[in-house]
Amino acid sequence: MARSHDIPHAQRQLRRRRRVWSYLVLTGLALFFLFPLVFMFVSSLKPDGQILSDTDSWRAFLPSGHISLDNYRGVFARVPVGRFLFNSILVTVLIVGLGLVVNSMAGFALSRLRWKGRRLVLMLVIATLIVPFETIAVPMVYWVAHLPTLLFQDGSLVYDIGWLDSYKVQIIPFVANGFSIFLFAQYFSTIPTSLDEAARIDGAGWFTIYRRIVVPLSGPAFATVAILTFLPAWNQYLWPSMVVQDEKLRPVMVGMQYFFQDTTAWGEVMAYASMITIPVLLVFLAFQRAFVSSVAASGVKG
Repeated sequence: MARSHDIPHAQRQLRRRRRVWSYLVLTGLALFFLFPLVFMFVSSLKPDGQILSDTDSWRAFLPSGHISLDNYRGVFARVPVGRFLFNSILVTVLIVGLGLVVNSMAGFALSRLRWKGRRLVLMLVIATLIVPFETIAVPMVYWVAHLPTLLFQDGSLVYDIGWLDSYKVQIIPFVANGFSIFLFAQYFSTIPTSLDEAARIDGAGWFTIYRRIVVPLSGPAFATVAILTFLPAWNQYLWPSMVVQDEKLRPVMVGMQYFFQDTTAWGEVMAYASMITIPVLLVFLAFQRAFVSSVAASGVKG
């Protein structure tokens, strides 16, 4: 018969074994999903012959043999990948930065202010989520091709028509986003309105409440929107391939198409793929804690 003081000890042992098994399973899953990335990064450092010979062994995941940065040098020599990366970083940073400001202010107006038609506008914002971008891409190309624009030529300001072949055609259409507005509105609605009332009594306006009360309390929401905006902005391919023909303005994803048409060297392909993957990993690692806490707090999935 078990003694009474043995029962907590047995429970602790059982809990410890469950924790160990949980860690083992999670570690196995993490390794399973990391294998393709490890293979890509390691292969980008190997010559083509060694990549093919290592594919049938664990050496494919180990930086062994002849390791060098020759594949990266080959990529830079074959295409202007530095320019492509600069274009993608510029476009992505501006879309994310402007999107955080515009969408958070729209979410604030829809969640904290009381005005006629607010619910209808919110429903229209949500309705935009079910419209695939591919269905409106062609009309948007026609639309941006006829928008007025101002250009600086020979020191003077010149009026022209059309946004094609420019940075703004890759940025401005994607600043406002229905999902981001909805996410901000949902998160802002969880902040007690008593803070607004106290600030209003002290003479604060709505913009002051937004800037000094709501924004500082919404770090996880901003981090989540930043990540969810960064990924599609960085991975844009369809829209830039339709509106940008100048090589100097191409983002890295469109440049990848030209690069793959020009080479079949596996090492250089892995090097190019590694260069466009690293920024995504760095952003996720920087914001992962805030992203997870925001998902847990708001119940947003996928």
